[in-house]
Amino acid sequence: MRTSKRTQILEAAARIVEREGVKSVTFDSVAAEAGLTKGGLLYHFASREDLVQAIHQHLADQWESDLSAAAGKSAAEATPTERLTAYAQVAIQSATRAELLFMLEGSTTPDYAAPWDEVLDRWVPPPAIDVDDPAALDQFIARLAADGLWLYDSLTTERLPPKLRRAVADRITSGLTRTQRT
Repeated sequence: MRTSKRTQILEAAARIVEREGVKSVTFDSVAAEAGLTKGGLLYHFASREDLVQAIHQHLADQWESDLSAAAGKSAAEATPTERLTAYAQVAIQSATRAELLFMLEGSTTPDYAAPWDEVLDRWVPPPAIDVDDPAALDQFIARLAADGLWLYDSLTTERLPPKLRRAVADRITSGLTRTQRT
């Protein structure tokens, strides 16, 4: 299937964010990255605000698609442990710096946060942890570990060697599997 111009633009903007950060998203930079004219970009997005909001939605939709693929089902069909395991796998394996930067930006602006919050609410709602329940505590720790690995990868210039990254990822997700059996 052929990628639509709108999707092409949003993916170009995400590449810019991945390389240079959110502030680098301008009509000129996105048009150049997408191989379009500024007028072609304006046809799809009337303002930078519209473009940024669409990037938030696009990245959140991609993230949810990755979560569904990791779980092999939708959030509604998955058990809480399956949802958390999928979240950990995606955070460990395929979460991007662009997603992280947009999530951080979204945390201060309700309109930007909405697409991210909807995905999080479906996949990993805020924990209501009984500190006396070791399995629930282990699951929350696994989520924090997956988030930490994602942050590490997104914020440092040195990438973990693939073998070490895989070992850490396996250790995090094995903890989720272990708590599911108990």
